[in-house]
Amino acid sequence: MPPREGRHAVWPDRIRAEVVAAVQAAGIEHPWAHQARAAEHALDGASVVVATGTASGKSLAYLVPVLSTLLDGAEAPNGRGATALYLAPTKALAADQCRSVKELSHPLGHSVRTAVYDGDTPFEEREWIRQYANYVLTNPDMLHRGILPSHPRWSSFLKSLKYVVVDECHTYRGVFGSHVAQVLRRLRRLCARYGASPVFLLASATAAEPAVAAGRLTGLPVLEVADDASPRGELVFALWEPPLTELHGEKGAPVRRTATAEAADLLTDLTVQGVRSVAFVRSRRGAELISVISQERLAEVDRSLARRVAAYRGGYLPEERRALERALHSGELLGLAATNALELGIDISGLDAVVIAGYPGTRASLWQQAGRAGRSGQGALAILVARDDPLDTFLVHHPEALFDQPVESTVLDPDNPYVLAPHLCAAAEELPLTDEDLDLFGPACEDLLPQLEAAKLLRRRTKAWHWTRRERAADLTDIRGEGGRPIQVVETGTGRLLGTVDAGAAHSTVHEGAVHLHQGRTYLVRSLDLEDSVALVEEAAPPYSTVARDTTSISVLETDVEVPWGDGRLCYGSVEVTNQVVSFLRRRLMTGEVLGETKLDLPPRTLRTRAVWWTVTEDQLDRARINPEILGGSLHAAEHASIGLLPLFATCDRWDIGGVSIPLHPDTLLPTVFVYDGHPGGAGFAERAFHTARAWLTATRQAIASCECDAGCPSCIQSPKCGNGNDPLHKRGAVRLLTVLLEGAPEEKEAEEQPAEGQGETPHHPPGPWPPQAGDPREPSEDPPAP
Repeated sequence: MPPREGRHAVWPDRIRAEVVAAVQAAGIEHPWAHQARAAEHALDGASVVVATGTASGKSLAYLVPVLSTLLDGAEAPNGRGATALYLAPTKALAADQCRSVKELSHPLGHSVRTAVYDGDTPFEEREWIRQYANYVLTNPDMLHRGILPSHPRWSSFLKSLKYVVVDECHTYRGVFGSHVAQVLRRLRRLCARYGASPVFLLASATAAEPAVAAGRLTGLPVLEVADDASPRGELVFALWEPPLTELHGEKGAPVRRTATAEAADLLTDLTVQGVRSVAFVRSRRGAELISVISQERLAEVDRSLARRVAAYRGGYLPEERRALERALHSGELLGLAATNALELGIDISGLDAVVIAGYPGTRASLWQQAGRAGRSGQGALAILVARDDPLDTFLVHHPEALFDQPVESTVLDPDNPYVLAPHLCAAAEELPLTDEDLDLFGPACEDLLPQLEAAKLLRRRTKAWHWTRRERAADLTDIRGEGGRPIQVVETGTGRLLGTVDAGAAHSTVHEGAVHLHQGRTYLVRSLDLEDSVALVEEAAPPYSTVARDTTSISVLETDVEVPWGDGRLCYGSVEVTNQVVSFLRRRLMTGEVLGETKLDLPPRTLRTRAVWWTVTEDQLDRARINPEILGGSLHAAEHASIGLLPLFATCDRWDIGGVSIPLHPDTLLPTVFVYDGHPGGAGFAERAFHTARAWLTATRQAIASCECDAGCPSCIQSPKCGNGNDPLHKRGAVRLLTVLLEGAPEEKEAEEQPAEGQGETPHHPPGPWPPQAGDPREPSEDPPAP
């Protein structure tokens, strides 16, 4: 990708001279054109989103008008002066931004008082921040649970709030984005109560229709600045497919070398050459593995090099994360294996290369990660290492799907009743909810409020709704949809807290007997106490890894839309999914050979959500030459491959969605394949699949048919998260089945305009229902640590 020249401009004349001087002292003589335009809109009082590439100076575009306004406010004769609030999706990004702001504003003296307010902030500092800080950096979780419910203590800050900065706003998608949208509406409501109407300044990676997405997120009209005027160095982008090995996996399928092993080799080679690099990997476990493998191989070359590579992921203790960030900044670390916790705008300038172990789920995320390299304008290298699954294999063989397609739109639905209901309750607790407030929260309020009254969560008195419970309403909802309190991982011998695991992932990752990795050390889980949210582990070195197996059943609650596909049907509606982890496999580390299976006794989980499903008839099965012996395997294979390809068509990750395939479903009375959203109430992914079903299932059929394997492999129909151990599967039957199904498919415009146990795979975090029932394990706390 060729280099690009930059285009300069001048700061608006309303920016304070001291701020311009401070920016120049930091080495920035003139702004890029997009920075000056965004600052102009902010000073005019218009909410604006800056959607330009990585390292294009988005932070400065909003910081300059904010600092200028804070200086103006500091000279006000009475009161506290102007304030600003900064929201980041992660603690690490807020801490990084705080460092940057303090460095930039140092010449401005005590007029700018910057502080981070999150779950790691010491309690003795919190009162000072509430009373005196005028630039507060936090995250949506802390705003939801810590600031808004305690708004009387924040009254002087909210009364003077001029700007709300929403950084990396493209990350607020799906259910999490829908929750954040309602948190921002609650913030706007309280600001209005104190007489303030803040301007929203949003920063996003390149995204489709950024103004539309930002407007949906904030509930306000938003202008967009998307013409990137910053320079860019040359980027060499490699698509890397690991080679086939001599090993054979399930059913004799050929086994490719893993993306994890390839990425570890690349990170090792880059480190030996002194190239500053980050390897992005999809899972926490993967980050740990790449780090361990690289350290072992580097030690063979030079023992001192092994200390210059580390892992970085969520679940570490705060002091561990801060130490890693400092080491990366200083250059003490040359290589880092990181989850997407490091993808967001943490300033890691000076990187030369990025290795991406597996497609990160969206094109926006891919470019965000690739953009971490070459941040100082020098040439850079980005390598996408394909995992052995249908989507990654499809992409490395069809590069036009990456390089010739625009980035995705951000999908979120603030009107999702599972999202809106808890925020109406939280808003009612903050201030009694009146009829005038309902326009702010959206049209779905009218139907929800009577239901919340009937559930005895809200009570209407005179002209307002009041919260009725003793618990804090905000504490009953986890806006990241992680299903309750995180599980604390504790070492048995010492009682030392190693870290945490999301509650939704606990059944499959820290069940009794599971192998758990933390900072390069291996532990065995001795017990999992779901009631107390604790997993007890002890250090060990087993020669195997563990993989959970589960069962899933699904029932149709309501069919919203049904479209004929020849004799078959394509449907979209509401479903209830019941999932239970029933056992785990032990797999030999080097070969993946299954050593044994152990039964587990864990409670089932239910999820009401949205799904797309398709059915086929006996006639269609006859035309596809599918007899009863291969029917289950054909449906199962088509389900796996369609889930693997859906992230190309919906802004989702494979782990956000689940699927079930059943030869005779009791609700449809036909062979049926379901693909569902892994979040209560749905996240918009299944709906997107319904509206793009022709293109989606065509790509699915092509991915299976073009794979070089004989009977199916991870590149086409085997799934890394199949609860049935990828059995049964029938590759050729799936191709014939999809061929016949697609013969009857209508044009997609037509589809858009018309109103038991099964094989399947489950999403990574199926959370519990809302509102919480009596005895719900999610206990409230005064000021909980935010993620």
